[in-house]
Amino acid sequence: MIDPAELYPMKFTPIYKERIWGGHAMKEVLGRDLPATATPVGEAWEISDREDGESIVANGELAGKTLGELTKFYGRALLGRNAGNVERFPLLVKLIDAGDRLSLQVHPDAASCAALGKGEPKTEMWYIVSAMAGAKILAGLSPRTTQLQLKTLIDNPSVEKLLQSFPSMPGDAYYIPAGTLHAIGAGNLLLEIQQNSDTTYRISDWGRVGADGKARTLHLEDGLRSIDFTNRVSPRIAGTVDRAGFNRKFEVITQCSFFKVWDLRLISPWRDDTAVRGSFHLISAINAPVGIARRSDGAEKLHLAAGETALIPANLGAYVILPERSGETTVLKTTL
Repeated sequence: MIDPAELYPMKFTPIYKERIWGGHAMKEVLGRDLPATATPVGEAWEISDREDGESIVANGELAGKTLGELTKFYGRALLGRNAGNVERFPLLVKLIDAGDRLSLQVHPDAASCAALGKGEPKTEMWYIVSAMAGAKILAGLSPRTTQLQLKTLIDNPSVEKLLQSFPSMPGDAYYIPAGTLHAIGAGNLLLEIQQNSDTTYRISDWGRVGADGKARTLHLEDGLRSIDFTNRVSPRIAGTVDRAGFNRKFEVITQCSFFKVWDLRLISPWRDDTAVRGSFHLISAINAPVGIARRSDGAEKLHLAAGETALIPANLGAYVILPERSGETTVLKTTL
């Protein structure tokens, strides 16, 4: 390990996950060289500190070290004061590539985990990177849906009518608090930022079966007990559709206890500082490549391709994001 004062912006080797609903957008939209797999790749874990997916540093003196090792060794120097006393990196960042729609599912909150005696709470957000024509998002119960209606139609395709439905638009975001019933529709490529959890309860898989002819396991009882039937707020956060000749910063999610997210629209270098919020920064290139450096001259620049995410250690201080193409570049910034 190096001295904490010598920490630097890092990116990690993606961890690809096969999913029955996986697609081809990571290759076709982002130009990813995906592994040859029998089942399509549906997820790329970009930042992960989990036993079933441990991110490995891909650049600099710490290349080859895991995110878990960094978290344990550097503590607040890496994470910042807002992280509190955590034993693992608090967030999980994924790319979701939905060739087919995902299951109708829900993630539990802390109270549901305690009541069920298992699981990890999971609040998440999605940012639409690209979407095919007709792609949609199902998220949140519609205002008039009752528990009885949901239980009655749970095995029927018309259960979809009980949810709020939105046409997928690149630049839109969705805030999905734990307890929200949801399904990502086919044709979506999105960036997901979430609590470090992998607890999912499937309510319905739309009658889908795998290559073995068998349906995936459902979790009806646990799922129904985890749904927050009181929350009927629209989860959609509309993105800006106009363009400007200067840098802009838009709030996406700033009231969540687990993460804060901003949408940066850049045409020139963007200066930032981790000391302002007392947290690490996650910088995600969305539609074009960017560089990240400590100085505006680009010395020792870290290159991020569209779709990649960098971890900026909390003790780094001032740094600059450098757009690498003409026109407007979209970047997401995430902190605790």
